[in-house]
Amino acid sequence: MAALVAELDLIISVDTGITHLAGALARPTWVLLPFTPDCRWQLKREDSPWYPTLRLFRQPSPRGWPSVIVRVAAELPAWVSSSA
Repeated sequence: MAALVAELDLIISVDTGITHLAGALARPTWVLLPFTPDCRWQLKREDSPWYPTLRLFRQPSPRGWPSVIVRVAAELPAWVSSSA
């Protein structure tokens, strides 16, 4: 699994083992977090003190996934352009 993750340009995921593997491998990763995330993600941060290559996208309210997806979709083209 690590070899596959190491080949990816960007990982977009929720809080899973893949997210932590990507962080440990220093791969660019966007993490979609629920309104009340696990304590390791802390609160009111868009970054991770443990994984510098992770960017956190948080629900603004419970069940607020649509706005998270809209934000990721809006920011993805700029990321692709800057990575080309």
